[in-house]
Amino acid sequence: MYERAARPDFDACAARAPIWHLDQGRALFIGALGRNALHAHSVPVYMAGVYAPFRLRVAGDAWRPCQSAVIPAGVPYEFDMAGQPLAVLYLEPNEAGAGALAPLLGCAGEVSGALYSGALLSASGGFPVLRELYEADDGARWAGAAIDDLLAFSKPRARRALDLRISHAVARLASGCEDARQVADVAREAGLSPSRFQHLFAAEIGVPFRRFRVWQRLRRAIAEISGGASFTAAAHAAGFFDQAHFARAFRAAFGAPASPSLRKVRRG
Repeated sequence: MYERAARPDFDACAARAPIWHLDQGRALFIGALGRNALHAHSVPVYMAGVYAPFRLRVAGDAWRPCQSAVIPAGVPYEFDMAGQPLAVLYLEPNEAGAGALAPLLGCAGEVSGALYSGALLSASGGFPVLRELYEADDGARWAGAAIDDLLAFSKPRARRALDLRISHAVARLASGCEDARQVADVAREAGLSPSRFQHLFAAEIGVPFRRFRVWQRLRRAIAEISGGASFTAAAHAAGFFDQAHFARAFRAAFGAPASPSLRKVRRG
């Protein structure tokens, strides 16, 4: 599956349509990007420049060149890819925490809880597989298998169990059946007061409950668009008021507008 094809030239690679793959517990994006403004995700992410280093700034610290990074949930950061392809793996908390992504880095530095590295991994790690996935014409079809391989390499090296009450709430949100419920109802189901539930949720996940709920709506909208739905239909299916509401939420979550990464996505 990972047999390398002849290496395309850089311009052809940068012009390739992006890949979005979403399944239970994981999401993967690979595509050419510019500069994304300051933003923070509701889940931990692993990011790697597919062909070249990128510039990263975490929590207002200095800009630094790096090849890959792990950003925990809730940590603000910005990056500049200068039009080159970037791979970003989003890991839902019921799948694993940020610690399960750290083994995908080489020798790492740390700033404000984020890890960054200028090194590439060997063929047993993440970087080569992500490059092959991006270059393959049928990459969108086997993206899930590639993620499985990445996590099989990294997860056994670092596991963290969530509080079961929070794990249950996350699972219900991820399934879509709890999207419209109020915090008080979810807290009651967990056997906690609303204030205690929100405090515990933020401590376990890294972001507030309401913000995580928006992330789940974004995941659904992205999946709908990747499957061929219009932006308007996807926004409504995911619980946004309209396309403009979705667009604002996407820009807040990703630091960039939705169109460049979703308009011509490759489908499996």
